[in-house]
Amino acid sequence: KQMPPRPKPPPENEIEESFLKGSGPGGQKINKTNSAVQLKHKVTGIVVKCQATRSRTQNRKIARELLATKVDDLVNGDQSRSAIVAAVHKKRTESGIKKSRRKYRELGEAEADANAAV
Repeated sequence: KQMPPRPKPPPENEIEESFLKGSGPGGQKINKTNSAVQLKHKVTGIVVKCQATRSRTQNRKIARELLATKVDDLVNGDQSRSAIVAAVHKKRTESGIKKSRRKYRELGEAEADANAAV
């Protein structure tokens, strides 16, 4: 099964962009530069803030990707890319747990058979 494509960011006229001073670790430099980006999707009211890097342009790009993902989740629900990725990850984890249980059950049965033969 093929993954759905990555969601495209909303059009620029639907986005309200503002630049904020950063916060958290990073010292004086992060606290005095406006490199953090906050995007608001006017249609849905979703707000995303990004200060992943020291670069404003990279933060703008990352924030748009985050906003696209959030809007996709809201619009498509269970059919959104992130929901499908989470479902695939959950299925793999559960499959591994089942495999482990099966392995140890067979190991226990083989050990019980060996003890019964003695």
